[in-house]
Amino acid sequence: MSTALITHPACLGHEVESWHPECPDRLRVVLRALEGESFSDLLREMAPRATYEQLVRAHEPGYVTAILETRLEPGAFRALDSDTTMSAGSAEAALRAAGAAVAGVDAVLEGWARNVFAAVRPPGHHAGPARAMGFCLFNTVAVAAFHARARWGIERLAVVDFDVHHGNGTQAMFANNADLFYGSSHQEPCYPGTGKSSERGVGNIVNAPLRPYADGAAFRTAWAETILPELDRFAPELLLVSAGFDAHKMDPLAELRVETPDYAWLTEELLLIAERHAGGRLVSVLEGGYNLKALAASSAAHVRSLMRAG
Repeated sequence: MSTALITHPACLGHEVESWHPECPDRLRVVLRALEGESFSDLLREMAPRATYEQLVRAHEPGYVTAILETRLEPGAFRALDSDTTMSAGSAEAALRAAGAAVAGVDAVLEGWARNVFAAVRPPGHHAGPARAMGFCLFNTVAVAAFHARARWGIERLAVVDFDVHHGNGTQAMFANNADLFYGSSHQEPCYPGTGKSSERGVGNIVNAPLRPYADGAAFRTAWAETILPELDRFAPELLLVSAGFDAHKMDPLAELRVETPDYAWLTEELLLIAERHAGGRLVSVLEGGYNLKALAASSAAHVRSLMRAG
């Protein structure tokens, strides 16, 4: 078994206005960073579209229909909130992004891949059951999680999230189900204003907020002392990762000081837990990261660690 890279050109078709940081070049630099001899063993797959049935396990039917039926002329934009817009290619991109995560779940549970990186956009972890938010249309990891339960009968499932912004949408979808775990490190205070350590759900939510300018040592401590022990005790049958790289010290959207080797370290720690409890099955999905150089380097370090385990 090996590591699979799942993506789709349609994810580049989610156009945004010129000022918007969540631009197609984000995905271009990630895919470029995963070329070359050191990544030649990646299993490269095209993402399918997520189905309506898969989407409505996480989102309200009316919301899914509204996103899918949005029709825009090329060059036109529709604002869904203050920083989330749709263009002519957005619905297709979001379908492929969610489909990549679903296909990743199928890949590791069918056994033809050990782990997966879904290189997709738009991101997903802010999207709620009936709300687009924070650049996100469909909650990609939540769609994948509920697919794993529906198709594969996975009971104990975990999502961990190292994006600099708290994944409020994912937390809200998981908070009342003790068999779903959500763990997050993120900057506080910062958008979207959720993710306090006191937010515990039914004992299945673990937040480790970090103050502005916290560095890689603080990031590693938050994971090693707070999130990873709880995740290990939870013993997930499948581990999903919201892989946002915007806690990097070069990123313009927040003030944490994480560095590229910190992401490699955390990836390796997560793989150890996946090996202990989930047969190594881990699916990682790209979330944020807005400095193109840091995003490319961090994604490459993340995938190299996945490949060493795969």
